[in-house]
Amino acid sequence: MAPATNKKSLLERLADGPVIGDGGFVFELEKRGYVKAGPWTPEAAVENPEAVRQLHREFLRAGADVMQAFTFYASEDKLVNRGNNVGEKIGVDTINREAAKLAIEVAEEGGALTLGGICQCPSYLTGKNKVEVQGEFEKQIKVFEETGMDFLLCEYFEHIEEMEWAIESCRKSGKTVAATMCVGPEGDLHGVSVEECAVRMAKAGAHVVGVNCHFDPFVSLSAIKKMKEGLATAGLKPYLMCQPLAYHTPDASKQGFIDLPEFPFALEPRVLTRWEMQKFARQAFDMGVRYIGGCCGFQPYHIRALAEELSEERGKLPPASEKHMMWGGGLAMHTKPWVRARARQEYWQNVQPASGRPYCAAMSRSDRWGVTKGDEELKQKIESTTKEEVDKLVKMQVEKKGDCVVPCK
Repeated sequence: MAPATNKKSLLERLADGPVIGDGGFVFELEKRGYVKAGPWTPEAAVENPEAVRQLHREFLRAGADVMQAFTFYASEDKLVNRGNNVGEKIGVDTINREAAKLAIEVAEEGGALTLGGICQCPSYLTGKNKVEVQGEFEKQIKVFEETGMDFLLCEYFEHIEEMEWAIESCRKSGKTVAATMCVGPEGDLHGVSVEECAVRMAKAGAHVVGVNCHFDPFVSLSAIKKMKEGLATAGLKPYLMCQPLAYHTPDASKQGFIDLPEFPFALEPRVLTRWEMQKFARQAFDMGVRYIGGCCGFQPYHIRALAEELSEERGKLPPASEKHMMWGGGLAMHTKPWVRARARQEYWQNVQPASGRPYCAAMSRSDRWGVTKGDEELKQKIESTTKEEVDKLVKMQVEKKGDCVVPCK
């Protein structure tokens, strides 16, 4: 077990004011060469612990109050799905345990909390029963209990039924449980409204509920607004949490950015600026969201923007602000006079960034396959996807959408 401390718990901190989460590990470590796009599994916690440790430290310096163990997609069934062999090569226990140790190590450097997270798994999408799916969750939860994680998070669930099973499993630990679904204002993939999703998460025992991933901050806040209304109608008062993407997604369909043709390797033109992140932080706080962080695409400077915007409410600035004057104030030291003229809030609040691509479309045409639990193409499979199977999927895509990458002429 990790040594006992007298630091405030998550619920105590949320009662005091906003808690800043960390940012996205999967996408950032893929860019740095430590995560494989496709399976998106976190074996880097074992293979390259220094990379994971460094990213934790960057988020801590940027103002994050929580170090989330890098355990996304670390259920055993995901670690052996579609040609992935890290489940056999390293193992579910080792990956989760080493990730937890790294989070604890860095958290102790700055008084941060630690969390262990679980997410949706292939067993559910394949159609396995509740006992089998919960068995996957419990392999991870056991490690989080043994290593002394401060609280647990059920995140990145597209179906409220599986989320309820996950919350039930986490509640057995006796720890505080947060729960976020990767859904937008339209609700889950079985057609359950976002309002009902929030109510069911709270009734299942989650102390904190909200959304993460799949949609940008402002679309996500639209979903949070509906969640808040549903919870109020039901007389429930869990804390609210929002950890969205760092990519603009006004054109995404029900499954979010995964449906966009730019996913995952051409999303950079959609990245929010630090100033847009400050706007998100303020809107989220004013809406009543108290756990505010980020998911895919969120880099340390984005987290710093959240912490700076809410510095008055938190009573402090993050260490990384030592090198960052608010609203571009440091530009007053620049050599070029026209750049010095940009050292003001009004300029950065109103700038409209260009892409630099003359023929770049403002929005894309989203894929809308609509597949969900039980669909043959989503079922768990040990073997790698063959070229023939990929060719079949390409044919299906052409039939559904036309062989077109936006912009189309």
